[in-house]
Amino acid sequence: MKTIYFIFSDTGTWLSRAIKLFVSESLNHTSIAFDESLDEVYSFGRTRPKNPFLGGFVRENIRGDLMRNANCAVYAFNVSNEEYEEIRKNIKLIEESKSLYRYNFIGLLGVLFNIEINRQYAFFCSQFVAYVTRDIASLTIEKPLCFATPADIRNREGMHLIYRGKLGEYAAACRLHKSEALTHIDEKKKVITI
Repeated sequence: MKTIYFIFSDTGTWLSRAIKLFVSESLNHTSIAFDESLDEVYSFGRTRPKNPFLGGFVRENIRGDLMRNANCAVYAFNVSNEEYEEIRKNIKLIEESKSLYRYNFIGLLGVLFNIEINRQYAFFCSQFVAYVTRDIASLTIEKPLCFATPADIRNREGMHLIYRGKLGEYAAACRLHKSEALTHIDEKKKVITI
């Protein structure tokens, strides 16, 4: 058994604020990670931090300027070893040809107006996460992937909220939690908050 991690965040960028107006979700950016320390995080977003119009496949740095101040929720999800490797393989295939991929701005309009828009080599963040996990029965979304929202992923049975707070403070919270010195653990929800 292995664990994968899903990060739902609000970076506060103009695109994030615009999406929030339409989908009524404050944590509207979705990423997937393969390690508890969130060193290996993947999504679709800005490929150049200063330019919101250049987007595509990204390996995110949660300690970087764009992400560290983002409000977030981190969820853990258990998968079999085979499922874990399948998800990694799906991401690797996209990573190997990442120059072909673009951010699916048009697809966001499709979600807003409930119009199915499927574009080759283009994803928005939650569409990407739904795509790379599509072969995992417990993570399958019951609608076309072009309509996948962060809530569709977050609400899957088996998701366990492990942290809520600033993304840049996540690593410190994990260290404190592991040393059992953290006093802000909600035992009922098993959530670390800072």
